[in-house]
Amino acid sequence: MFDNLSDKLQRVFKNLRGEGRLSAENMETALREIRVALLEADVNFRVVKQLIEGIKSKAMGEEVLSALSPSQQVVKIVKEELTKMLGSHESKLRYSNEPPSVMMIVGLQGSGKTTTSGKLARWLSKNGHAPLMVSVDVYRPAARDQLRIVARDLKLPIYEGVPGETQPVDLARSARREAANSGRDVVLVDTAGRLHIDDALMTELRQLKELLSPVEILFVADAMTGQDAVQSAEDFHKQLGITGVILTKMDGDARGGAALSIRSVTGQPLKFVGIGEKSDALEPFHPDRVASRILGMGDILSFIEKAEEAIDRKQAVEMQRKLIENEFTLEDFRDQLKQLRKLGPLESMLSMMPQVGVMKDLKNVKVDEKEITRVVAIIDSMTPRERDNHMIINGTRRRRIAKGSGTSVQDVNQLLKQYTQARKMMKSFSGGFLGKKLGKMKLPLF
Repeated sequence: MFDNLSDKLQRVFKNLRGEGRLSAENMETALREIRVALLEADVNFRVVKQLIEGIKSKAMGEEVLSALSPSQQVVKIVKEELTKMLGSHESKLRYSNEPPSVMMIVGLQGSGKTTTSGKLARWLSKNGHAPLMVSVDVYRPAARDQLRIVARDLKLPIYEGVPGETQPVDLARSARREAANSGRDVVLVDTAGRLHIDDALMTELRQLKELLSPVEILFVADAMTGQDAVQSAEDFHKQLGITGVILTKMDGDARGGAALSIRSVTGQPLKFVGIGEKSDALEPFHPDRVASRILGMGDILSFIEKAEEAIDRKQAVEMQRKLIENEFTLEDFRDQLKQLRKLGPLESMLSMMPQVGVMKDLKNVKVDEKEITRVVAIIDSMTPRERDNHMIINGTRRRRIAKGSGTSVQDVNQLLKQYTQARKMMKSFSGGFLGKKLGKMKLPLF
């Protein structure tokens, strides 16, 4: 996400740091390179013009040009202007004073509305709400079946309608009544889409808006379509009045032009981004954190939030004790891998680290998720006694473990070698300075 733009901007700042001092001339060169980087990232040209003017008016001031570290001042200004362009602060969902709060999910066909409805329902459920989903797409074959499957997998309720309810407005009205009667405080209405915007689609959406008085009309767009997504969002807003945008497939968009443009073009905030296929791969959009990531500063706050959500605190504290006392077993190793997988794609987590110093190449690290699966399978094939004491695993046991896990004896040998090396390293740490430090830490390691 934003990889190409981030690399190019960091090169610009590196060149600025190489200058003895900033001048109007080398600042103009830097601004020209920033403009090209933004355009190549598929940012809307009007947005690029506005952003460059904002940076220029601040960066060309005498205070910056004469500063002791002018390049750092420029980075600060670019971050401020990027954050402002992205929306300045997180735009949270709105809720009705009298539940249920109705939220319409709208967008073109194929943008990911149904999958996003499920992800949003899960997010709401995890954050103290009781959502009810309903599909009012009565045109596309199996559209309502798709939402039913999503709801079943998430173990969340869905209103499926009764015989005779074949019109979108009837389904939506009944779903709202069902939510009120069953104590559900949010209704997510998955609407129909088209391959393009037409009068029939907009007329139906306006009817639903008039009937439901939704607190949110969330436009779902595919980030991979770039400026087409921005144009569609603008058209929907002009005709319907959307209140926010959810961009899907952000994990596959290395340019990020849609995310950087959509707030400025539509005037409406980007509220969530989809970063994968799993049901938990939906994140609130934080403009300041995204600006930091684009500039290579990382996103430690999001990293910590993900870790706190996924990692069991008691288990982490116990694991810290075992590390210090060198009691780390193969079973503990397996449990730690399972905890890590809860964080989501590991490459995504690594990309949140600041891209400086020894960590500057972390975003290029490729994590083989299959390797983690293979390691867990090998350890699962061991007996509890073998997991507790790896020293008893002889040749016969290794062949049995390999056969049981569908791997080779070489794979088992490699795992045991890596594990013993890790234990030696932990043992050398545990008695020294690091061990003392770990013992004093209040926060768990994971």
